[in-house]
Amino acid sequence: MSGKCCVVTGGRGFAARHLVDMLIRSDKFLVRIADLPPAIDLSPEEENGDLGRALESGRASYVSMDLRNKPQVLQALKGAEVVFHMAAPHSGINNYQLHYSVNVEGTKNVIDACVELKVKILIFTSSASVVFDGIHPIFNGDESLPYPPKPLDSYSATKAEAEAAILKANGTNGLLTCSLRPSSIFGPGDKLFIPALAESARAGKSKFLIGDGNNVYDFTYVENVAHAHICAEQTLSSSGEAAEKAAGQAYFITNMEPIKFWEFTGNVCAGLGYERPRIKVPAIAVLPVAHAIQWAYNLLGTYGMKLPVLIPSRIRLLSGNRSFSCAKAHELLGYTPIVSLEDGLKRTIESFSHLNAENQPKREVADTLLWKDTKKTLIVLLVLIGIYYSFISSNTTIITATSKLLLMAAIFLFVHGRLPEKMYVPYPFLSDFSPMLIFVRL
Repeated sequence: MSGKCCVVTGGRGFAARHLVDMLIRSDKFLVRIADLPPAIDLSPEEENGDLGRALESGRASYVSMDLRNKPQVLQALKGAEVVFHMAAPHSGINNYQLHYSVNVEGTKNVIDACVELKVKILIFTSSASVVFDGIHPIFNGDESLPYPPKPLDSYSATKAEAEAAILKANGTNGLLTCSLRPSSIFGPGDKLFIPALAESARAGKSKFLIGDGNNVYDFTYVENVAHAHICAEQTLSSSGEAAEKAAGQAYFITNMEPIKFWEFTGNVCAGLGYERPRIKVPAIAVLPVAHAIQWAYNLLGTYGMKLPVLIPSRIRLLSGNRSFSCAKAHELLGYTPIVSLEDGLKRTIESFSHLNAENQPKREVADTLLWKDTKKTLIVLLVLIGIYYSFISSNTTIITATSKLLLMAAIFLFVHGRLPEKMYVPYPFLSDFSPMLIFVRL
């Protein structure tokens, strides 16, 4: 097999899988996928696709590697000319020790291995969050923005520290480095944003938005992130002034199409058949609850409590303004998105057809309590009122009360079979506010 040997750390992650596919399709690389599991587990689509054929032919290979184990890192990177360092823990896990051990110490192991093995190019996948503190808005921010004194969370803090180490290593023993900062990646294969949004919608919470709904955001389609890595490799591997200018730099990567966060979220919800967000909940009202939940998690997390959705860092992400300029990436790396936001959203929704509202089982209790099925909720309320007045508030005997209840039920069933559908929604605004109380309490 001919071609440059490249290694993709965290190669089974969301964005990394798309990069691996792109590298294989380019037919210029021998691709080595490095990740934690002891063996690679392919989906049926992967097994019958480019990846499966590449593994069978030898154009791609898999190696188990823990970034925190330096001998394993050295073994995985042996013979490579290019390393795409994409491995990182789940960004939603707010565990500083885990993030530091992988993002910082693991990245230092990768740098040391690249220097020792004389790897030519090291491209790091950072995050746009490294310059965002959740308090100060960013509009069309560029790479001159400093790291904030108080990072948004442990993931952002350790990513920033790892990025600084990557850029500092540029030029060491001939190694050329750069760092890419994608903003809010979405697309087929996403295991965080879209599934969480669909789960929230199924629970009846998709109608709520946090803040005024006008906060601007940059979302990046996953294939554009993979394409940016290819652009970076092509630039750094070119000889001359272009590579020298591009090396040792950080670059924001977006779709170059800023959009209101809740407009994008609404498009996803509508595409999956759920209600668009429309009820505004002030962030200042939710933050105290989020801090209390975060405190409880810090106290009980070691006993198995799962990380809640409603934590302060996420509230700030959902309600803050955050958009970035890709001018530097365009000028020095030649990066331009290859998939538009509209097309990327369409492809994403099609890939998550199994999460469509039509394909989900009915949640009878949730539909009733959250006023999603107004008729069903009114029926339950009337039954409860009938039971209360027949058995609790009156002084009648059980036989008399039962007779009254049966009579009321007979009348209700008769009316229920005759009255038009719309008469069961006399106060539609009630269905908007009842779940909001439940949401705030959560």
